Amino acid sequence: MLERLCHGEFPRKHHIALRDASGRMRYEHCLTRVGFDGPYSILYHVNRPQALVAASDRPVTGGVQLTAADASPELRRRHYRGARISGTAIDGRVPLLTNADVTISILKPVQDAATYFLNADADELFFVREGRGLVRSVFGDLAFGQNDYVGIPKGVIYRIQWETAAEVLLVECQGALSIPSQFRNPVGQLRMDAPYSHRDFRRPEFRGPIDEGIRTLVVQRGAAHHEFRYAHSPLDVVGWDGTLYPWAFPILAFQPRVSSVHLPPTWHGTFSTRGALICSFVPRPLDFHPEAVPCPYPHSSSDVDELIYYVSGAFSSRSGVEAGSLTLHPRGIPHGPQPGKYEASVGAKSTEELAVMLDCYLPLTATAEARAIEDTGYEASFADP
Repeated sequence: MLERLCHGEFPRKHHIALRDASGRMRYEHCLTRVGFDGPYSILYHVNRPQALVAASDRPVTGGVQLTAADASPELRRRHYRGARISGTAIDGRVPLLTNADVTISILKPVQDAATYFLNADADELFFVREGRGLVRSVFGDLAFGQNDYVGIPKGVIYRIQWETAAEVLLVECQGALSIPSQFRNPVGQLRMDAPYSHRDFRRPEFRGPIDEGIRTLVVQRGAAHHEFRYAHSPLDVVGWDGTLYPWAFPILAFQPRVSSVHLPPTWHGTFSTRGALICSFVPRPLDFHPEAVPCPYPHSSSDVDELIYYVSGAFSSRSGVEAGSLTLHPRGIPHGPQPGKYEASVGAKSTEELAVMLDCYLPLTATAEARAIEDTGYEASFADP
């Protein structure tokens, strides 16, 4: 996604033998996308990476469960109080909203996973509202903290070590998670007018082979979890090169645009994936035209569902939401500021809000877990007092 990196031991050319000091061959492992036509990384293992065996004939857990009523609910603007979800283990994700392109979950891990994990369905984008920890993967160790995005490509073996209690938004992307193409120059470098630079991203710190004594790998495929066992540590990599690897990006490194009048949300676009644009709203000066209305204007997005995850700060368009809230504004209904917020924003000079937004082209469907934390009075908040 960013650029090619290389660490550790690897041969002078791909697909030729790499041997240790005793002459024993290392095992090349190619992680590829779009068959063999897309980006890829090549890792070199001490042991055969394909030497895993299924622990069961059936999935150990199921995926997102939706009923017919879930798939065709009443058309409403909705507010989910994500901070009120109970704590779960790291592999106990709580899916709230889903479509064919993305699944949005909340994690509140209470312990480290006792297994490694591989998502074979989706690229994963975490946003850490609270907490800090370490992604330990075949590519090395990646530290992250509060207000970081963390991206983990599909097919990567990893586990997360949590240093503190945490609350995390997770977006599983069925298509590739990427940087919007308009931010790159013809050679793939981030443009100087992009809202961030290569320097803003943190990459894994490669440490060589690691054996934590863990031999179980849980693979997510078809939204279900399948368990496999190794006879050796799967983190036995002596070197790698390529463009697929985990990374971290602090949301506060995003460079917001400022205009004389209010800019549409696309100017806050940070990452893209099939069917969705992921946006970052960060503290910034507001519109400087003397008659500007800096509060978001009422609008009808006829082609997208809009989901906002409120992180911190004062939210100019709405009261009643809290840090950790998610609001869903579906296509087909005009939405915008709460009564009085639009008018009161005239003359405001800056905002301290921090939020993550997704514009999704396919309708999002709520799970039973989302309905259990729904603020049922939210729709009424749009009415005139």
